[in-house]
Amino acid sequence: MSVSRTLLALLEPAPRHGYDLKRAYDERFAQGKPLAYGQVYATLSRLLRNGLVEEAGVEQGAGPDRKRYTITDAGVTDVESWLTTPEDPEPYLQNTLYTKVVLALLSGRSAHDILDTQRAAHLAVMRKLTRRKAEGDLADQLICDHALFHLEADLRWLELTADRLDALGEAVRS
Repeated sequence: MSVSRTLLALLEPAPRHGYDLKRAYDERFAQGKPLAYGQVYATLSRLLRNGLVEEAGVEQGAGPDRKRYTITDAGVTDVESWLTTPEDPEPYLQNTLYTKVVLALLSGRSAHDILDTQRAAHLAVMRKLTRRKAEGDLADQLICDHALFHLEADLRWLELTADRLDALGEAVRS
């Protein structure tokens, strides 16, 4: 996910301080991994340098001065373009797990063990996500569903690969 564009889009409704942007981001998107303040301010600095935001004032308080940022017309255009551009589907045509299976077959190690270990790891994560989904709000449920669907597809691939290991072994050794 693009943190810079997410922060930029969060600025669209009204000017905000970096602290307010961090809080809004964390509430909606962090899912247990809050943004570091340094990342927020470094991102705002880049957006400012690139003309996508501008300072909308500075408030003085008991602590350091608090800059308010607002999105520029160029920033609105950038957000609009980003939101309307589809993400690239990423078929993992050759991933690390496939590489491990092939290398196990080439070395005489058990590719079944690799697949079984991976299956157990996937199932453990799926159980955790299922618990989180049951306890979560609608946003959590949707996020967990997305991850679960991907993990289910991985499990189908693991099963298919396990069924084809003999043929794959012959193919990679010839």
